[in-house]
Amino acid sequence: MGRWRPDARARLQEAALTLYGERGYEKTTVAEIAERAGLTKRTFFRYFADKREVLFWGSELLEQRMVAAIEAAPASTSALGLIGAALDAAAVRFEEVREFAGLRHRIIAASPELRERELIKAMSLTAAVTRALRARGLDDTAAALAAHTGATVMHVAFEQWVDDPSRTPFQQIARDSLAQLREIASTG
Repeated sequence: MGRWRPDARARLQEAALTLYGERGYEKTTVAEIAERAGLTKRTFFRYFADKREVLFWGSELLEQRMVAAIEAAPASTSALGLIGAALDAAAVRFEEVREFAGLRHRIIAASPELRERELIKAMSLTAAVTRALRARGLDDTAAALAAHTGATVMHVAFEQWVDDPSRTPFQQIARDSLAQLREIASTG
């Protein structure tokens, strides 16, 4: 078995997604994933803590990019402008993994355990964005409101994007969603 081939992580992810799609997440074992990838179970655990992490690996990169976009925005940027910058950064990451994102979304939607894990990851991302907004000078309430609003816009845009037959870029959907939010807020 080619345990140390450089594409082991990708092979494990592909095998897991295929098996989750065929059998369901709950009925798939780590041993089956490793075997399908042509690797050992031990190799699987070098890359992933458990079979859930195959679906959540890389979420730190999304968080880092969104926080970096907030940090790099001009000083005069409004709270929603900072959220827009973070969403633009998310768009780049989502487009890099578009095919994976669609499969991942369907697998997570079919599993209560995975939906719970997805919520935990979303809360972690929201907390990181809140901290970044505080570091930009927003008070606690404004930072929390903006971060949670951004998480909601991202969720709504993602749901549209992942199932969009015309393959509209995430950035466009997110920007349109944020514009609709601004319109809703201004009419209140």
